[in-house]
Amino acid sequence: MSPIAARSAPDAGEPAAASRSGTPTFEAVYAEHAATVARWAARLGGPSADVEDITQEVFVVVNRRLNEFRGQSRMSTWLFGITAKVAANERRRRKLRQWWLRLMPSAGEDAPAAGDGSLAQLEKRERRVLFHRALDQLSERHRRALVLFELEELSVDEVAAHMGLRPGNVRVLLHRARAAFLKTMVECELEKELK
Repeated sequence: MSPIAARSAPDAGEPAAASRSGTPTFEAVYAEHAATVARWAARLGGPSADVEDITQEVFVVVNRRLNEFRGQSRMSTWLFGITAKVAANERRRRKLRQWWLRLMPSAGEDAPAAGDGSLAQLEKRERRVLFHRALDQLSERHRRALVLFELEELSVDEVAAHMGLRPGNVRVLLHRARAAFLKTMVECELEKELK
């Protein structure tokens, strides 16, 4: 069990220590709610979720946005909303990664595997050609973003540094690049079927 999940949550009615401005301090919010956030992360993220990563990401957001919390709702309500969004994003990233890996030809596909028949080798070759044809039809920015993020497995921040963009812009670019790639891949498959 992670150190975050191992902590016990204090009573929900116990107030967090506040800074001079009246906003609770990050340390107090973390101490009071870390175990609860970890539990939500596990339940919202599903069985293959990385609970520690989700919890850490939630508290990165909390640290950045705590001064925006106005107390118009309970702290736990605000934290649950952040946890739900982070867990949903993590699930979406996992699905996208699985989708991408299904489309992407494996590094070892050039060499025939033992037991692969000629039909399996032909399908692998066709998939590789289709994949590269779809990738080649993307704009240069979309192609670079996808190659760096999906194939090279760089983080959004690393892609941003490589491309000279802000991380938020990279997220938007990746979203559009995936959509363009999927559309192009479908068009290439239809074109292949019509031949």
